[in-house]
Parts: sequence; C-alpha cells; structure tokens
Amino acid sequence: MRIIVTGGAGFIGSALCRYLVKEVGARILNIDKLTYAANLQSLASISDSDNYDFCKADICDRAALDLAFAEFAPDAVIHLAAESHVDRSITGSDAFMQTNIMGTYTLIEAARAYWDSLDDAARSDFRFLHVSTDEVFGSLGADGLFHEASAYDPGSPYSASKAASDHLAIAWHRTYGFPALISNCSNNYGPCQFPEKLIPLMILSAREGRDLPVYGDGSNVRDWLYVDDHVRALFVILTKGRVGEKYNIGGKNELTNLQVVKHVCDLMDEACPDTSPHKEKISFVSDRPGHDARYAIDASKLETELGWKAKEDFSSGIEKTVYWYLENPAWWAPLLQKNDLGKRLGLTGDAVVAKDRH
Repeated sequence: MRIIVTGGAGFIGSALCRYLVKEVGARILNIDKLTYAANLQSLASISDSDNYDFCKADICDRAALDLAFAEFAPDAVIHLAAESHVDRSITGSDAFMQTNIMGTYTLIEAARAYWDSLDDAARSDFRFLHVSTDEVFGSLGADGLFHEASAYDPGSPYSASKAASDHLAIAWHRTYGFPALISNCSNNYGPCQFPEKLIPLMILSAREGRDLPVYGDGSNVRDWLYVDDHVRALFVILTKGRVGEKYNIGGKNELTNLQVVKHVCDLMDEACPDTSPHKEKISFVSDRPGHDARYAIDASKLETELGWKAKEDFSSGIEKTVYWYLENPAWWAPLLQKNDLGKRLGLTGDAVVAKDRH
C-alpha cells in the first residue's frame, strides 16, 4: 500500500510514519513543510528505509502537490499537516487559517484531481483520511461525551480552523463523491511531542527545577490518548472505515490538567529524587481566553464497528512518556536552544500572572 502522509515530521505524523513503515510495511511519502514544530530526528529510525520517502513542501503549494501525486501514485492519503497549538492560534491566527483551511482545500483538490485520473478499480480503492480533533465540538459540561454526531461549537481560532477543514472533507464527499473519512481524536501525548505542549513542558520544566505553571485552577478536563494507540486507530479507519463517515478516537482517560501535572510530578520524584518534591513547584497562572472546560470522547463506534482498542491507560502511557524524555535529551535539547519555550503565549489584553502555589 502506498500512502501519502502530510505533516509526517510532526508529533503524531512521525509516530504514524514509523508505525506504517515498521509495522505495516507500507510505502510512505511524507510531505512536510518543516515548520518550527517539525523534527526530522523523530524519523531517524526509518529515514534510510526503502519504503520511506520525504518531500519538503507546503500543502498550500498546488504545483508541488500535483507533482507529488503524479510521481508517487498513492493509494491513500492521511492528512495531518496542521498548525495545532491553541495558545499560538490566539496570538497569531493567520498561519492557522492558511495551513488548516486553505492548505486542506489545496490538498483535497490535488487529491481529487489525481483520484479523477485513476481507472475505476483504483478510484474505488482510494481513500483520503482527514485527521482532526475533539476541540471542534467545543466544551462539554460535567456529564456526557462527544459523539460523531455532536454539534460543532469551536471556541478558539485553532479549533475553528479545524472545524472548517472537517467541513471541507465532508462537503467534497457529498458533492463530488470523493472518498473522504474523518477522525476526531482526544489529547495526544507520548514520545517526540514538541515541548510547548502540557506534558513534555511539565516534564522538562520539572527536570530543570523550574516552576510548573497550570492555567486557571487546573480543573479543565481532557481525555488523554497515547500517540501509538492513535496511529493504530488511523490505519484501522483508513483500511476498514466507511467512506463519508466520521470516527472518534479516545483513550477513556479523563483527567484534570492539575491531575496530569501531579502525576508527572510523582514520576519525576521517582526518577529524580534529588530535586523532589516537584509538586511544590506547581503554580497557578492566568487562564487561557475561552479555555474549554471539558472534553470527553465516545469511541464506541470505532471499537465496535472496526475492532480498535487502546492498549495504554494513562498510568502506563505517562510512565513511558516521562522516561522517554529523560532518556532522550539529544532529541529535545536542540529544540530548547532554538525556541523560547518558557514564554507565555495565548494571552489577550492585560492578563496578569497569578502567583498562587499548590
């Protein structure tokens, strides 16, 4: 099977490429623009494989995409290329609109043109999987779960841009019969995640003895999904899912942000006892504007119809994650040198940082 993966040098994309090359044996073309969050080191274990190729290109560049489709002749596309950090979308939304909306439009049009050129058998087999997020559904109350039929109610520039790209995939299927599918996943974590995100930021900050800032009172709830479970689900959806359908992917690991940070602190106390207790470094800072209260995924459609099950619970996944970061400074140290990851993003107006400790 020949698969184009967009955004394959990112966190989830690199995990997907490694899985497809090593476990599935698929032939992969990774198309990535190599923005700040991309890291080719995440692909070092497959970079010399005969069934892996890399193309540096922007998904907004139609000519580059047309050439890639013509030369690689894929059987499928898994589209992950996106700007993804909510805080960055608040302080600089333009890149999110360009990549997540116009990039998806350009890619899906290039894929449709290629699909139109195929013979009947190849057209019937071709698939386009658009990878999205549970954030498009907005904020849940204390009860309930997001289902595939949940109404869209995005609350940030990031989630609005992803909602728009979801609608493009759905519309192209309904209008043109284009064989698109959509997945909406909960919060991912695991090795090779860019250290601006909550879990790796907490691990590396704790390692250095820095403050551990938690937004608001830390009560915002997320469902956490280990990245290797996610990429297995993506391949299952691609190969077994029904065209035109949406599939939610969740880990059944609902935790408040404060619970997540405390769990990281406990593991860091075990791994680095000379600098414990790490919980003393937790501080509460001004909340993100429009911070959704709770996300929770119902993945029963994926589980019952396609037979996928998560292998990791949060306890096993977070332990693997913490020790991976501690054992792989060669991966993250260059990123810390190039990026000011301690700088707070996502504030509007004159938000004031609180100094309360927990």
